[in-house]
Amino acid sequence: MKTLQKTLLAVAAGSLLSMGAQAAVSYGNGYTGQPYVGAKVGQFDLDVDGADDPTAYGIYGGYNFDPNFGIEAEYVGSDDADYRGGDIDAKTYGAYGTYRYAFPNTGLYAKGKLGVARTEVESNYNVGPLNVSQSDKDTNLAGGVGLGYSVNPDFSVEAEYDMLGSDADLMTVGAQLKF
Repeated sequence: MKTLQKTLLAVAAGSLLSMGAQAAVSYGNGYTGQPYVGAKVGQFDLDVDGADDPTAYGIYGGYNFDPNFGIEAEYVGSDDADYRGGDIDAKTYGAYGTYRYAFPNTGLYAKGKLGVARTEVESNYNVGPLNVSQSDKDTNLAGGVGLGYSVNPDFSVEAEYDMLGSDADLMTVGAQLKF
């Protein structure tokens, strides 16, 4: 594993571990911080000519410091999609600051996130008798927007569109469990 991947995984693991310890912390405004974990599925939109867009699946976790601001870490991978008689797949690791705006009396909320994502795209295809393997790895400023619905205080569903850099976008739907 590369150093950045290890760092992102360590930050994500540390964030998730500290969430449990901080879950009972009161911030003096009547709000107690809230950790959450979730899963998502969707589709990568890769800027690669002739490639099908791979199906994405991922997990994420975060912590809301108050009703509006929080942090989130995620991993999203993909299946193999067709590309020039071979295949292409993608994965991304990200760490974000988040902002939520709750629409009054509806359960709906808008979500924005901004942070850093490492995106890796790997392809294998044939050129005549030769098998060609390519890999593209970029770390970029990344962000996203989404719309969510809180089914109850402990469970919500979200739809998101994430911009991961110059060569990849991600559209997902997911569900999260809050603690």
